[in-house]
Amino acid sequence: MKVQRRPNGGFDLAQAPSHLIRRCQQYFSDLYALEAGARELTKQQFTVLAALEHNEGVSQTALVEITGIDRSTLAEMARRMVEKGLLSRERTEEDQRANAVAISASGRKALRSARLAAERAERALLEVLPASERAKFIKSLAQIASAADALAANGSAKPPRKGGRRKRG
Repeated sequence: MKVQRRPNGGFDLAQAPSHLIRRCQQYFSDLYALEAGARELTKQQFTVLAALEHNEGVSQTALVEITGIDRSTLAEMARRMVEKGLLSRERTEEDQRANAVAISASGRKALRSARLAAERAERALLEVLPASERAKFIKSLAQIASAADALAANGSAKPPRKGGRRKRG
């Protein structure tokens, strides 16, 4: 699919996948904020805690890779979340410059509460699509996310070929 140009040669944001993805993200953020309310975790705080739930004690660098939150934003978020008692942070044994991050007991409680809001927001996000298209939409998003992971890992948006020919040396 080509991005459509307007008759005057301008770029049509309504047809640009990058812009539409950004608008979808904004829509979900709004839905989450409505569901969670002001007292709950922010969407990014929820993302950090949800990532740590299955990756307890990872470094902040690994958390950047898992969540997609940039390094400086995540460092500031982690500092504030430690101050609020949602996270604990300590130096890793392997690298004294790196921090291992873990969820505290109050962080787990906040995550449980915010998870309900996130689930409601996810349902509301998908409800705008016909039921028959929802799984396909999720699969398409997962393919794009996989390409992003491949780009970060090997500098190419295409995953490495499986079973490809070996170079003879």
